Amino acid sequence: MTPDANVLKNFDTWKKFLGNRVVQAEKLGMSEDTISKLAFEIGEFLDQKVDPANSSNRAIKELWDVGNDEEKQTIAKLMVKLAKNNA
Repeated sequence: MTPDANVLKNFDTWKKFLGNRVVQAEKLGMSEDTISKLAFEIGEFLDQKVDPANSSNRAIKELWDVGNDEEKQTIAKLMVKLAKNNA
């Protein structure tokens, strides 16, 4: 398993990892809207391909699964904000 794959096992590590990527994207000039759209796409990928490794990720997946696209976009935006605060 790669070091990046281990990131998904611990929610605090995941937030820090994601936060660092958000900061990097902003430094490259990406807009908040673009970052949120990418977070949505990552959420879709994780929902389909990754079994949550902890209870925090499981709760987010369950919220994602019951949400419509607009609600999922809100979750993605909130995850970006949360991650940015943990960078």
